[in-house]
Amino acid sequence: MRLSVVAAVILALILGYSFIIVAIGPVEPLGRLSFVKLENPDMYPSHPHSTLLADYAQKRGSKCALVLHFAGSSRYSSYLEENDRSVKDDNVYIIEAAFIDTQGGGSTSLNQTNFMDSINVALFGVPDGRYKYVSDGVIYDTYDEMMEHVYEVAEDHGQEGAIPMVYHGTVRTDNPILAPGCGFPLYFQILTKTYGIIPAYIYTITGMIFPYLDSPYRNYELLHSSELQYYYNQGYINIDYIKSNVNTSKYYKGLTGYD
Repeated sequence: MRLSVVAAVILALILGYSFIIVAIGPVEPLGRLSFVKLENPDMYPSHPHSTLLADYAQKRGSKCALVLHFAGSSRYSSYLEENDRSVKDDNVYIIEAAFIDTQGGGSTSLNQTNFMDSINVALFGVPDGRYKYVSDGVIYDTYDEMMEHVYEVAEDHGQEGAIPMVYHGTVRTDNPILAPGCGFPLYFQILTKTYGIIPAYIYTITGMIFPYLDSPYRNYELLHSSELQYYYNQGYINIDYIKSNVNTSKYYKGLTGYD
């Protein structure tokens, strides 16, 4: 009985400490944004996942939001999501950042994952110098340089308080329930660097649960995940944004196939 009381007290202290340190920190970890790609490219003004992220930010009174990716061919350029074009204060500036794993493919698929390496990262964090980073077309050699850029962009766009942060979470081939998806390792790294390993564990778990509770696309994406993955991999959901009715060409210049 005493042991269970002690364990409950310790757990309460850990949870309380984690909640307090995150509540006063510079980023607010929400968790996973999505399960599979709905269109390609997959973050741009008016895209369903983009407007969803802007909605999350607006509900928290934030002018900016941060979305994290596994680096591909995009420049990961930040942009303005105009949820209500008639109301300026309803606009949210979406900041994009991605990581490059210099020691392999990262989390590209479950069958390519080095689980011992993943365990080491989970226990000790990402080794310094392993990742490079991309944001707004610039490759950063260090984590600190990338995050300094993120905070500067947020400040330039009127951000006050913590920046809501998500990892994109899309999965191209695997079961999206089992695979954490795009951007997850960078999300974990930011949590460990900003708040320490124990809060990182807690908010990683809550972040995995987040879309099951909050995403309006949850059921559609999960029920049709194999179809959407097939459409993406076959190029059927590629959109020519340069010819679309939203001004996205300035965000995606340099993206493979959309120069």
